[in-house]
Amino acid sequence: MDQQSSVGQIEAAVTTFAKDYVPGVSHWCVALSGGPDSLALVAVAARVLSTTALIVDHRLQPGSDAVAETARDQALQLGCVGAEIIPVTVDGTGGPEAAARTARYAALDRARHDAPVLIGHTLDDQAETVLLGLGRGSGPRSIAGIRPYDPPWGRPLLGLRRQVTEAACAQLGLVPWRDPHNTDPRFTRVRLRGEVLPLLEEVLDGGVAAALARTAAALQEDGDVLDALAAGLRDGARAGNGLAVAALREAPAALRRRAIRTWLLDGGAVDLTDRQIRAVDALITGWRGQGGVAVPSAGRNERLFAGRRDGVLTLYREPVRRHR
Repeated sequence: MDQQSSVGQIEAAVTTFAKDYVPGVSHWCVALSGGPDSLALVAVAARVLSTTALIVDHRLQPGSDAVAETARDQALQLGCVGAEIIPVTVDGTGGPEAAARTARYAALDRARHDAPVLIGHTLDDQAETVLLGLGRGSGPRSIAGIRPYDPPWGRPLLGLRRQVTEAACAQLGLVPWRDPHNTDPRFTRVRLRGEVLPLLEEVLDGGVAAALARTAAALQEDGDVLDALAAGLRDGARAGNGLAVAALREAPAALRRRAIRTWLLDGGAVDLTDRQIRAVDALITGWRGQGGVAVPSAGRNERLFAGRRDGVLTLYREPVRRHR
């Protein structure tokens, strides 16, 4: 590719993002790992608006503090008005990748001080996310991928390939950090990147990553329409804190399940799967007097259930019983 154009491509993408999604904003943050995507992004973002780099040190690898310090120095040399290193402790459920992501986003949210945060996800990341969603089989929402702007998280580079950020770093004389986890085949995303996507590109004569990204964009547009219709259905079915079954029973399944999903999330549910939503839907469509459906909750000492009583879907909580 033409290296001379790489920085210009990124600058055009960042400028367009600023105009389309955060007009009037005078300052933003960039999540900086030190890798080529975030390093190229911070270099260009600092040219467009006043920028603070936020560097999360997950402390999962030896020398991570030195990597963070190098990234901080690079950010300041590139014109950032500030660069903050945020050490975090990674724990929790869901595997190391999910736990690190949770810790990272929580730290970024605390440190952003109401400013939007730009993240260096590229078209390649989008394609990998769509494939992961397909593998989970969790419905269209999971294969709609990453949104360009899901406040406060902004992703200006979703339309650009990873090779553009690599070329921009070379053009600017920047030496990015190479995360060894990005080549570790124990991680599913690494195998998608290094094995699955290249094979698909070969078998299908190229263009697969871009096609997957277009699929995500189309599903996001369709999903926005369905979500708006489902919100109207949910609001029309409200019965106190519950949902009236009669108002939902004859609704199209796609709208009904979306209405159920947002109602569950509003009630404290987290990380819902398609199977759980369908089980709650069965309290409407397959009612046989069955008991409540357990759904995941953020509360550590309680379990959240969706049940049906007197023609109304309700949410109730039960304390977690500790075995001695």
